[in-house]
Amino acid sequence: MASEEVARDVLQRTFVKGGRYWQAVAVLAVVFLLGVVGFILKLGDERAQWGYFAATFSYLFTVAQTAPVVSVALRLAKNHWRRPLARASELFAVVGLFNLLFFIPLLILLPSIEGRNTIWILGVWPSRFYTPHIFDTLALVGLVVLGLLFLWTAAVPDFAAAREQRGGRGRYAFLALGWQGTARQWRIQRALLGLLGGLYFMDVLTTHFLISSDFSMALVPGWVDSIYPTFHALTGLQAAVAVTIVTMFLLRTVGGYREYLPMESFWGLSKILLAMSLMWFYFWWSAFITFWYGRLPVEQNIIQLIMFGPYRPFFIIGFLFCCIFAVGLLIWNPLRKSPAAMAAIAAMILVGGFFDRMRLYVASWSLADTTEHELTKVPAAIWPQVPDLLVIAGGLAGAVLVYMLATRVVPVMSIWEMKELRLYQVPRQLVRRRMLSLGKPE
Repeated sequence: MASEEVARDVLQRTFVKGGRYWQAVAVLAVVFLLGVVGFILKLGDERAQWGYFAATFSYLFTVAQTAPVVSVALRLAKNHWRRPLARASELFAVVGLFNLLFFIPLLILLPSIEGRNTIWILGVWPSRFYTPHIFDTLALVGLVVLGLLFLWTAAVPDFAAAREQRGGRGRYAFLALGWQGTARQWRIQRALLGLLGGLYFMDVLTTHFLISSDFSMALVPGWVDSIYPTFHALTGLQAAVAVTIVTMFLLRTVGGYREYLPMESFWGLSKILLAMSLMWFYFWWSAFITFWYGRLPVEQNIIQLIMFGPYRPFFIIGFLFCCIFAVGLLIWNPLRKSPAAMAAIAAMILVGGFFDRMRLYVASWSLADTTEHELTKVPAAIWPQVPDLLVIAGGLAGAVLVYMLATRVVPVMSIWEMKELRLYQVPRQLVRRRMLSLGKPE
């Protein structure tokens, strides 16, 4: 397709949605409302009963709010196969607004640091300002703001194209902010993308550290693990790549963007996903071996709590889906070259990631007393009740719903990057086949 055809086609798909789109929106809205009912039913429950709510929040943060890092990292690498998937990754920043709704109740339920071990130090200046509540809030809100700014900066040229197609009126005239595509504007945009992308990446890692520490590890007396926050961030990067692959496959098969999403994009992400799956085992083993060979009673109780005890089924599913099965499948080139196979493997990893978050957060929140010096008794498992299941389903449906509604405003395919890619491509004859020759101006 020529550059002008790309703009018309993508904008037409953005403005006009089919019947299946609105049917999916209606179903997701109903499920989300059921989740609201489940949340209302949970009001009044003790803190130990909010573990599945905390796991859902952590999972949405892990998957959706880490997903823009895929676009940030690949943009810094200056490759071209990432162009078709860039906007699909960046759009997950909108889900961060939805996840803030989950964060508020957990912030209220989070106990004070008085009398328990945390990463924060009492008696110094920050403790006067409701540590850790205020700092966790600043980190998460800052991540949402940075994500939205990054998305808007990347989409400004597309908003200008939509403004022209809509006659220079409406919401796109405001969103484009007078964009004319001058050389100076392009330089500013690229500088902002680099700055905001770097800040977003650093804030993602910081927020992973704070959430894994304050909303999970610090709630278990005696759990001291310097590798756990790194494992938490690594699994977030793995889930970010996986959700990007699943989104690409849905756009390719259901969304009508097949010609924009070639096999090369899936092939490129498949190698990154394989590396992340191998690193999953490395960081898990690095943390586990310390507790296993330490053999202190508190260390044995901790690995019983989060791995081999009451939540063992969750751990087994997460370990198999995110590591063993993922690596065993991704080592095969034929599977990595198949978009359908890659989407199935990525979906399996996302399922495993959710069970992994449940075994970590449900176990952490199940303890009634967080002020003990060490964990002396492993409590029984808390299995999900009907309100918990409604909250889980409503939270996941609400995140997908927000993403789908965002595609009504922001083109899910980056028009300017696809047009730029056309300028770098030249069709050439190679023996009996016609191939695309790609140039790199950098």
